[in-house]
Amino acid sequence: MKIENRRSAQIVALQHRCGFYASQRDLVDLLVPMVGAALTRGSTVALAVAPETADAVEEALGPAPQLVRLSEPGPGCHSGQTLAARRARELRELTALHGPITMIAQHRSELDGADGAFWTELDAAYGIALADMPVELTCFYPELPLHQSILDGARHTHPMLLVGGDPVENPEHMSPRSVLAEYPAPSPALLGAPDLQIEFGAWQLNEVRDELERALLSAGYGRTRAEDFVLAVNEIATNAVEHGSPDARLYVWLDGDGVTEGAVCEVHDRGTLRDPLPGLAAPHSAEPRGRGVWIARQICESLHVWSDKSGTHVRLHAGRPV
Repeated sequence: MKIENRRSAQIVALQHRCGFYASQRDLVDLLVPMVGAALTRGSTVALAVAPETADAVEEALGPAPQLVRLSEPGPGCHSGQTLAARRARELRELTALHGPITMIAQHRSELDGADGAFWTELDAAYGIALADMPVELTCFYPELPLHQSILDGARHTHPMLLVGGDPVENPEHMSPRSVLAEYPAPSPALLGAPDLQIEFGAWQLNEVRDELERALLSAGYGRTRAEDFVLAVNEIATNAVEHGSPDARLYVWLDGDGVTEGAVCEVHDRGTLRDPLPGLAAPHSAEPRGRGVWIARQICESLHVWSDKSGTHVRLHAGRPV
């Protein structure tokens, strides 16, 4: 699998803002002039909003080649850091083709989860994954969401707020990693008994790779896809025993997690997670280390990192066998 790092050499920075709306109609009324102004000045506009919102904006403004829709999150996207990594890949492609991008994002209640923590994790992850990109990102949230934590997180993760249509400095803003220290990334839903369980140390990584590849091939994966996923898991497993604890565990579910198809792996170690959002910033070519989690994120459909009192945990999803 070819992995490209298109990190820009020019000095650019994410502009990250937050706005609030009272109703769907109110949101559309806010978006139409904002999107129209961006298109008029020649900016490509990337929409990460509900389909009905995108439809309403396109109906009001008419067709425009510079107006694009980013991919839908999908039914298995329960990880804010995974969605941020996916958006970073899409936006890197767009900025390479079109230069600076105006991105509009919208809260969607179906992604709230049990407590709304998804949104705080997502916006904190945006602050890292998009930090070096020429992107003007405005995230819109309802004034009365189901979970108060959504508004609390929004006010901590955005450097700027929209007030009367104008951006003003947000005095409650915190750095992305400070936010995640206060609002840790949520753990994903528990899965059933794994199909494969391996306890390993640094001297057993070859055995882990071989056993996982055999399991994936037996489950119907093509060799290339199996080798890619083994590479991703190996990067995480190596980090676990080098930086976490001398011993770690690998769990494998070959039939997915009940929502998405394909294999799911989890790597668990007893170490302390120093960076709550690892592998989101694209590494510079001159950086010899620190690439493992970033490489794994490029390979996997989903990669979610969380920690608790027992240690650090990473869940990887390989997608449908091909």
